[in-house]
Amino acid sequence: MQGSYTALITPFGKEGGINYKTLKELLAFQSDSGITGIVPGGTTGENPTFSEEEFRELYSFVCSVCIELGMKIIAGCGSSSTEKALKLCRMASDCGADAALVITPYYNKPNQEGLFRHFSKIADSSPVPIVMYNVPSRTGVNMLPETVERLSFHENIAALKEASGSMSQVQKIIFSVEERISILSGEDDLTYSMMALGGKGVISVSSNIIPGHMSSLVNAMLENDYAKGLSLSKYVNEICTAMFTDTNPIPVKAALNLMGFDAGSPRLPLVDLDEKKTAQLKKILVKYDLMEKE
Repeated sequence: MQGSYTALITPFGKEGGINYKTLKELLAFQSDSGITGIVPGGTTGENPTFSEEEFRELYSFVCSVCIELGMKIIAGCGSSSTEKALKLCRMASDCGADAALVITPYYNKPNQEGLFRHFSKIADSSPVPIVMYNVPSRTGVNMLPETVERLSFHENIAALKEASGSMSQVQKIIFSVEERISILSGEDDLTYSMMALGGKGVISVSSNIIPGHMSSLVNAMLENDYAKGLSLSKYVNEICTAMFTDTNPIPVKAALNLMGFDAGSPRLPLVDLDEKKTAQLKKILVKYDLMEKE
């Protein structure tokens, strides 16, 4: 597994439901920009707020559009419950997804053996390949390189989205798993560095607004064009930083709204970006020609 994947936001309408009109526009924007695939229903998509029916409807809609557009689908299927995560994997498969993104359980903080058994059980029964997701800053637990190495031998685990922020950990993981699974960047601003070490791509938040640049960066690194990759990395760095001035996906939703997409507001308990941060975001978007100067 390799390439540029967008952890897509979920646009909501004024009544709070999913805005499928805007969602279709966002998917077309991603496809036209050369993105490899879409990750619907992940944490960037605010999946903790979803009902079971919303998961099913979102998976089904995104899969139908992406298949037509020629993009891959890695459905967000993570949960603190092993059984619920597995249920979502089966649902995603029924809707046509190519793989399932499964985050480490959050809040209940399993130890390393618990993480190993969690992912092993899901991979044993999931009808689609598993992409593990390690993001300690959001979950409170860090999956160590030794655990990733153990799991890399499972034939139904295809990749790891690694977002620990530790390049030392990234290096240990890439060296230990060899070519058994792919390592994808979960930190937008570290994509160049991770791919220089042997990573195979990114699952990106920033590519919601700059899909073409993120796609070009990943393609350059896959072609071992490090000079082009570095140049693109320098370009996207400030934009990537701007996407994390508040809890994800608050800034990226604000950016899309400013760019003309009707992305709506986040669902509670998340709230809109405040006025001060919105003003700072506007300056970045204007600087990189992502919106017109007011």
